Amino acid sequence: MLKFTTISLLALTAATPALAETADSERPGNEIVVTASGIEQPRDEVGQAITIIDAATIEKRQTVDVVDLLATVPGVRFSRTGGTGSVAGISLRGAETTQTLVLIDGVKVNDPSGIGDAYDFGHLLTGNISRIEVLRGSNSVVHGSQAIGGVISLMTATPADGFAAGASAEYGYSDTLNAKADVSGTAGAISGGIGGAYFRTDGISSAAVGTEKDRYKNFAGNARLKIAFSGALSLDLRGYYIKSDLDYDSFFGTPADSPDVAKLDQYVGYAGLNLGLFDGRFTSRAAVTWLRNDRDYYFVRGTAPDYGYSGTNLRFEYQGVVTPVDQAKLIVGYEHERPDYDFLGFGSTDSQRANIDSVYALGIVQPFAGLSVTGGIRHDDHSQFGGATTLGANANYSPNDGATSFRLSYGEGFKAPSLYQLYDSFSGNSALRPERSKSYDFGIDQSLAEGRALISLTAFLRNTTNQINYDNATFTYGNIDRTRAKGVEATLALRPVDALNVTASYSYIGARDRSGRPAFHGNRLPRRAEHAVSLSADYDWSFGLSTGATLTMVGDSFDDAANTVRLDGYALAGIRASLPVGRNFEVYGRLDNLFDADYATASGYGVYGRAAYGGVRVSF
Repeated sequence: MLKFTTISLLALTAATPALAETADSERPGNEIVVTASGIEQPRDEVGQAITIIDAATIEKRQTVDVVDLLATVPGVRFSRTGGTGSVAGISLRGAETTQTLVLIDGVKVNDPSGIGDAYDFGHLLTGNISRIEVLRGSNSVVHGSQAIGGVISLMTATPADGFAAGASAEYGYSDTLNAKADVSGTAGAISGGIGGAYFRTDGISSAAVGTEKDRYKNFAGNARLKIAFSGALSLDLRGYYIKSDLDYDSFFGTPADSPDVAKLDQYVGYAGLNLGLFDGRFTSRAAVTWLRNDRDYYFVRGTAPDYGYSGTNLRFEYQGVVTPVDQAKLIVGYEHERPDYDFLGFGSTDSQRANIDSVYALGIVQPFAGLSVTGGIRHDDHSQFGGATTLGANANYSPNDGATSFRLSYGEGFKAPSLYQLYDSFSGNSALRPERSKSYDFGIDQSLAEGRALISLTAFLRNTTNQINYDNATFTYGNIDRTRAKGVEATLALRPVDALNVTASYSYIGARDRSGRPAFHGNRLPRRAEHAVSLSADYDWSFGLSTGATLTMVGDSFDDAANTVRLDGYALAGIRASLPVGRNFEVYGRLDNLFDADYATASGYGVYGRAAYGGVRVSF
């Protein structure tokens, strides 16, 4: 067991918690965020807790799985049922993994065919991703259903001015090959880009007791095209695609070696028109987004699929922004969403769908220098359960031109029951109500030493009611859970000299069952460690070499709601280096799980031991 009281204090004293990666860029006013209100805003207008992972950080860390990158963010907990490609879920501030809203290039990608509409992060690799925003706290006013724990927004690269191209390839442990390439550019009124990433590995056994390696293949492609018809009107097209093939070990009972196979095709599309009038005082965006998730499962490779799911979500979005004066904005929006669910297998079929219509309004005002206040309301009308209204407000105040910022926020969240929970022929319950939450934040950001250090502290509380769980008394899903999560998040970014960046994070999350059921009331929620610390340092040597290390420590947790199966805490360390050779060429390498730690994020499932990788990178 890790002694987190001592470790956390030492880590915070020495060089604690992290937001993005360089202290000067971390000063709130120097960052632009989009997840808080759905439009671009300077960070010092936002009262919510947001972490940014930029392209430079993603490249420097050399991390393959998005999950492993997110694990260094305060307030994030994750679980994974095996190696790369295995089912992985992200919990924000102790919320359920089904209560994390996920966007890729602005498109909602939560799976309508999943039991709880969760997004499986197992197939999401960093190859095509250039920026990640993590908003912690309920925010359904802007984002609608599922934004109870928060929002994770992932973005591909915007096209370069002129012309740019890059490629990389690496090889390492367990015959792992990881390669990617992209090209982008701008010519007059047209800009665009295209990229592709391929990953292949022999992997490890998904079952901790297994001996047979479970292979994995993943291809991801992305494309963007923007056409500016005039200074006021433009067309924006985006696409993202993932194709994966995973050998996995059966999860029916205790995990053990088996020949099971899972295949995924994921399609993400966005088409939007942007219009700006009256010198930018009025802007509007109308867009159609599309998600399709096809999942097929095979008991034996080479046979017809034994069962499969297909989830589709077609959305129409309209957003208008009015700026009558520089100190005020009014954002209004309308959305129509139609999630579809299809199942085939075990001699039966099922097909269900719903319609959701939503309207919202958000006001942002700056009554005097240093203060920004935001408030909004949203109403969603679901074809099954009727209406849900949510409120939200936040404020950011700086008395000294951004050197110190005080943040305060209140957010309500709701999550509509999934189509499976509503309509499954065996366990569905058409009388389900939406899950609801109320979230409170208070934080302070302090910039020191002319921007070379940033300290951020946040305290939070969230109460969730009507949470959906399987009811063993009725053998159907019901609104039987209540939960509470409270805690603190601390981050620090240091740049004592230009060559050295140090970032760190610590978070405490007390997530408890408040359902009143004797077997569970007061228990810790499963797979959510109370304590986690992350520390990263990178140094750029005068002759071009860059070296770095990351240490992540996670406390004990439980694998089950009854708190009978313990998951011991663990510490993971990794080191990395890169060296440019000429102007456009670079060699790099890393060693993951340096001390070969034996741990688990889900009971019975295997994890990677010590593993080394090396590669080359070229850019133009």
